[in-house]
Amino acid sequence: MSHKLSLCVKSDIAFLSGLGHNFYMTDLARTPKQIGTIVQRARKKQGLNQTELGTKAGLRQETISLIETGNPAAKLETILAVLSALDLEFRIVPRSKSRPSDIEDNF
Repeated sequence: MSHKLSLCVKSDIAFLSGLGHNFYMTDLARTPKQIGTIVQRARKKQGLNQTELGTKAGLRQETISLIETGNPAAKLETILAVLSALDLEFRIVPRSKSRPSDIEDNF
């Protein structure tokens, strides 16, 4: 009996992890690198290469690359254009309690 339960749980976990970024999930980004990772993940999930995303956002492929690698010089207006092209939005919410490792991400 526990074997069947275990298989069911694993199956449910696999199913839920596949839903990950489909149903109202949010990603937390506190650094340019984290924003870049989210952009890259969303771009790949939509089956776009950097050039195609750049075209949708009215930007060059090189700009998409800089954002995805976490270049801190990217303008907010540019990031917003990329998010819009990916059908994502930018939200500002109160900061959740940080962990000691979060401080390391800022350096």
